Amino acid sequence: MQPSFQGYRRENGRVGVRNHVVILPLDDLSNAAAEAVANNIKGTMAMPHPYGRLQFGPDLDLHFRTLIGTGSNPNVAAVVVIGIEDQWTQRVVDGIAATGKPVAGFGIELHGDHDTIMRASKAAREFVQWASEKRREECALPELWVSTKCGESDTTSGCGSNPTVGNAFDKLYDAGATLVFGETSEITGGEKLLEARCRTPEVWQRFMFMFDRYQDMINRHKTSDLSESQPTKGNIAGGLTTIEEKALGNIQKIGKKCRVDGVLDKAEEPTGPGLWFMDSSSAAAEMVTLCAASGFVVHFFPTGQGNVIGNPILPVIKICANPRTVRTMSEHVDVDTSGLLQREITMDQAGDRLIDMMFRTANGRLTAAEALGHREFVLTRLYESA
Repeated sequence: MQPSFQGYRRENGRVGVRNHVVILPLDDLSNAAAEAVANNIKGTMAMPHPYGRLQFGPDLDLHFRTLIGTGSNPNVAAVVVIGIEDQWTQRVVDGIAATGKPVAGFGIELHGDHDTIMRASKAAREFVQWASEKRREECALPELWVSTKCGESDTTSGCGSNPTVGNAFDKLYDAGATLVFGETSEITGGEKLLEARCRTPEVWQRFMFMFDRYQDMINRHKTSDLSESQPTKGNIAGGLTTIEEKALGNIQKIGKKCRVDGVLDKAEEPTGPGLWFMDSSSAAAEMVTLCAASGFVVHFFPTGQGNVIGNPILPVIKICANPRTVRTMSEHVDVDTSGLLQREITMDQAGDRLIDMMFRTANGRLTAAEALGHREFVLTRLYESA
């Protein structure tokens, strides 16, 4: 395995693999202004979303943590924040500024859209020209943070694409990388298997706190069961009949040698290398958004039936072991491991293919989702609005 990759070193020492200048709306009312700025200044990217008004408590805290984490991600060179109110806009600006990267905030109240768009466009133009002079440099492999989440799983996921991620994770874990997995509800029925994988009893207790908290939420709101949700219609069509079968496939993504070194809340940043579990939704775009907000810079996404998910700032590498999906949705697949189930390649070879694609992506190759323009940015909500 290569010892290094070409990345962008940020002001706080973290390393990214992309060099985005982001126009980040604080709330849904600011989407139009953010998109107008991105339209004015080429080389920038707006990240519209539907939330940010009348949120409270832990839900509001998660909203700020996600936005600040997104702007702080090492794949982002600079940020323009636009919000309806100055005070909350400044809170996001201050959080991102702690990384040392260029960031500016603009409030719409008492200014209106026209003035705000003009002022923000001037800042964005300066940032994008500044970022355009950034150059990649050689960075050690342990500086790479890699996340994973699967989607549209089928029987080939648990037998092929998910174990491919597990094989790659084992190798990256030995190399000292920082890794994360999650999808709390999709561990249902397999949670006890993780006990032996947790580094300490305290890690296991923290995992079970997150797991039980999620189960309690589901039990409060479900009707009679999770039919039509877990497993999904696509999962069932692909041969998965129970959430337990899905969980066993999900756990394949952490390999055979990795230990769970710590547990994170949603959009929380890990404090050291190793494998981390993050409490998260199983919805594809939500979890990938949380991974980006936690600081991860490359994402492994195994899929069986075919999932088209992308993210604005986190390159999503698709892995598929289903020969039919590889044939019918080839434009969405970065790593074809269908040879596993046809006994044409070994699991070690499949893992090496994924790692090779990881290095190519880290060094600048666009993933299929990036090339196709998939920029799904979906925030996780805990409560209804006040």
